[in-house]
Amino acid sequence: MSINFGDLNKGMVIDLENQPWQVMDYERHKMQQRAPVTRIKMRNLISGTVIERTFQRYDTAFSLAEVDNRETQYLYTDGTNYFFMDQETFDQHELTADQLGNALGYLTESMMVELVLYKGSPINVNLPIHVELKVVDTPPAFRGDTAQGGNKPATLETGLRITVPMFITPGTRVKVDTRNGTYSERVS
Repeated sequence: MSINFGDLNKGMVIDLENQPWQVMDYERHKMQQRAPVTRIKMRNLISGTVIERTFQRYDTAFSLAEVDNRETQYLYTDGTNYFFMDQETFDQHELTADQLGNALGYLTESMMVELVLYKGSPINVNLPIHVELKVVDTPPAFRGDTAQGGNKPATLETGLRITVPMFITPGTRVKVDTRNGTYSERVS
């Protein structure tokens, strides 16, 4: 399906050079007696690269990518591949560590994630905005370390390293923001 610039929205996935690109931001400038300039900032869903492209035509048209998001459950890893089960069809899909990228630091067994399929093949996952993870290692806090609170490094059950407040101890469950990998709040 072809769309023009007027139908373009943030978050929409377009097909460009046989690859799916998600629109992050866009703008169109039109000056007198010149063709309009369309500038789009987009992220490749396969490689994760972010680019900004400029189109200079009167009839800028884009085609929508064949992307399907499916609710899946993360099952397990065999060391090289990560397996997910579709919650409707019970089909299993596998992704490599390269395809998952930074999402590996947030995945725990039985976690529900959204699997992104491009032309029927899995390419990536969309994580929930916040995940709960257990702190496995963090240095102890001593009285008088800071005057106004303070932070310290912590290693989570997935191997992810974040900065947490001084009162967090090993065994504590914390809520982590998956968009930027920061501590949000203590859960237990």
